[in-house]
Amino acid sequence: MPKYTYIVLTNPVEGKEDEFNDWYTNTHLRDALDVPGFVSAQRFELAGAQRAERPYPWRYLAIYELETDDLQKSVDALAERYNTPAMAISEALHPERLGLLFEAMTPRLEARA
Repeated sequence: MPKYTYIVLTNPVEGKEDEFNDWYTNTHLRDALDVPGFVSAQRFELAGAQRAERPYPWRYLAIYELETDDLQKSVDALAERYNTPAMAISEALHPERLGLLFEAMTPRLEARA
């Protein structure tokens, strides 16, 4: 079955970081995993050491893995649930965000022992 990676870059609304992190970690990730095709979800926070100089537009990253024979069906299911009781969206989520889907081009490589 084809595998895809969905990356989402986000920020909280100013002054609502705790609310944002609680909602994203404890509610939104689980809601996303209820969408057909979504098989895993993990959040990340921007690390202190970076190769590029500031500014960094986003502080948070979520990575979702999908396995589906019909990617468009999964994308449509996500869109249908967005901001409904099945996937409530917190007001602490800043409206400017970026979400992109990727399909692997190569097998996953690991460091040599």
